[in-house]
Amino acid sequence: MTKTLHHRACHLCEAICGLTLEITEEQGSGPRITSIKGDPEDSFSRGHICPKAVALQDIQNDPDRLRQPMQRVGNEWQPIEWDEAFALVAERLASIQQRHGNNAVATYQGNPSVHNYGLMTHSNYFLGLLKTRNRFSATSVDQLPQHLASYLMYGHGLLLPIPDIDHTDFMLILGGNPLASNGSIMTVPDVEKRLKAIQARGGKVVVVDPRRSETAAMADQHLFVRPGGDVALLFGLLNTIFEEGPTRDSHLQVDGLAQVRQAICRFTAEAMSPLCAIPAPQIRQLARDFASADKAVCYGRMGVSTQAFGTLCHWLLQLLNLVTGNLDRVGGALCTSPAVDLVAATAGGHFNAWQSRVSGLPEYGGELPVSALAEEMLTEGEGQVRALITVAGNPVLSTPNGRQLEQALDGLEFMLSIDLYINETTRYADLILPSTSALENDHYDTTFNLFAVRNVSRFNRAILPKPEGALHDWEIFVGLAQAFAARTQSLLKPTIAPAQMIELGLRAGPYGDASPLRLSLATLDQHPHGIDLGALQPNLAGRLKTENRRIQAAPAAIMADLERFAALGPPPVDELLLIGRRHVRSNNSWMHNYHRLVKGKPRHQLLMHPQDLARRGLSDGQRVRISSRVGVVEVEVLASGEMMPGVVSLPHGWGHGRPGVHMSIATAQPGCSANDLTDERQLDALSGNAALNGVPVRVEAA
Repeated sequence: MTKTLHHRACHLCEAICGLTLEITEEQGSGPRITSIKGDPEDSFSRGHICPKAVALQDIQNDPDRLRQPMQRVGNEWQPIEWDEAFALVAERLASIQQRHGNNAVATYQGNPSVHNYGLMTHSNYFLGLLKTRNRFSATSVDQLPQHLASYLMYGHGLLLPIPDIDHTDFMLILGGNPLASNGSIMTVPDVEKRLKAIQARGGKVVVVDPRRSETAAMADQHLFVRPGGDVALLFGLLNTIFEEGPTRDSHLQVDGLAQVRQAICRFTAEAMSPLCAIPAPQIRQLARDFASADKAVCYGRMGVSTQAFGTLCHWLLQLLNLVTGNLDRVGGALCTSPAVDLVAATAGGHFNAWQSRVSGLPEYGGELPVSALAEEMLTEGEGQVRALITVAGNPVLSTPNGRQLEQALDGLEFMLSIDLYINETTRYADLILPSTSALENDHYDTTFNLFAVRNVSRFNRAILPKPEGALHDWEIFVGLAQAFAARTQSLLKPTIAPAQMIELGLRAGPYGDASPLRLSLATLDQHPHGIDLGALQPNLAGRLKTENRRIQAAPAAIMADLERFAALGPPPVDELLLIGRRHVRSNNSWMHNYHRLVKGKPRHQLLMHPQDLARRGLSDGQRVRISSRVGVVEVEVLASGEMMPGVVSLPHGWGHGRPGVHMSIATAQPGCSANDLTDERQLDALSGNAALNGVPVRVEAA
């Protein structure tokens, strides 16, 4: 028996914590994982580990995980050879496009796509050949407003200033729960210690959330906010700072600040208070505290993205950091200098270059909002979507009105899924193509190094051998592209392996051939615990991609959206609003198929304030019926003083008890899908992003 130690970053969430894995190999049997621990020599994560990482062995060994291509024949699944599968896909998609046009094929890419560099580097090698405008992804149920605000203000949707959490004195968090998410669009392993360090050096952490979340519970101050009311709070904060004067000047060149000040002068703290349910004196005091802090940063995440004014929220967050002199400043919000620089290597992007066929929702970066996906399949006429390709995604559970999407999927002519499981979405596919597992793959975190709170880099070599007959995800896309190009006589560009692409990116980057470090894959191989490239530094002025290289504080699209906000009336009396929530063990729905991640105290229940229960004659632990415009679900209710009165919360990703799902542990779990209640018509009208938070619901006895 031999034992070997390997080091790599965990790929299951954005924190990319360093791991030490022990692999044991006995004569006559293959290698197996016998230990997964945090890597104390990783300078970024410092030995931190969360429960998800330990479950990497469960993913590797899961008997439900697909290991060969599967074709659905009636209600049965049968294995199929790779070449036969590629040929079938090419034939079916080419036929549909020939009869109905390129846009009759749609694509959807899920969240795990950015956790796997093979998907990022090679998915478009095949998907780009389809030349369809019907491309969708999880971006528009998560972070689209954040990217759009940066695109409009800074000229590039990936130029996202990150909280300098290790040096700030005041951190204001809206719509984020980093203790559960391990940070999000803020790659920050060991976040609890980093937040406590702010407090230990005399600083302050303030959390704004309709629930007293895990992060809010450890904060110095927690403010309940009406779901969807964050935009009103931010207007009140910015207005107060404009009235009382910025604390320091910014070195950045900015256009349009005077226009912003004039346009929002009507949105005072007093006028905004009823919309956010925070008293005006508290709004004003928070503004003063933030502006007077030596180093402060305002950070907003998914909770402020997934609401009716998500883009305005992220625009206001950027302005709040800017007018207090904390944008592009140590201790404030800073952009990274990543070793593989996607911002420098790519154009800024485009917005609203075309619109969805049925509802006219705008594209961003070549993708349409996923709220339009089902209607594009269900609405007959020229351009109707008749085939779908899903890549590492489960939109039935993760996008609004999942039941409507099920109906749409059931009516497709053809569906292909690149996925590891027969889940709530892929059960409708005609063909599922599974890739190798993460530990059988090389990996480089191009995305999360871009959002990290320090400049870091590491390359993860495969730990386990590639099984015979298996294909890596990038090889699947190459095979699909070759078959489709041969079928349609399309021109196919040469391609290289993902590792070679990373090598080119490293050598062209800021630490590459033109620097003393001369960073390369060979260098990274010599540093199995990763390389720390230093703290974030001010660099935004030199990285701007706007036409005049100045920050655009008053983009026309955003200024036009102010009138939509101004037209809001007072919130309805006695309205009950639904929000989501997240748990540290549950990043994606497929993680519910591992015992160590679902064991313990149940967490599928509806959380509801005791006052709201009493008003409806309900009791703690009772089974209740929750209804919205689009659907009805039943689940147990849990009395919780951590909820704001008038707000209820369901977690994301549950509801696995649908027929045809082949995930034995997940299907045994109780709970329902929150997205059977969320409304595809409830959107941020500017970006088209789904407004998953603040959904009006009724709760009554089941």
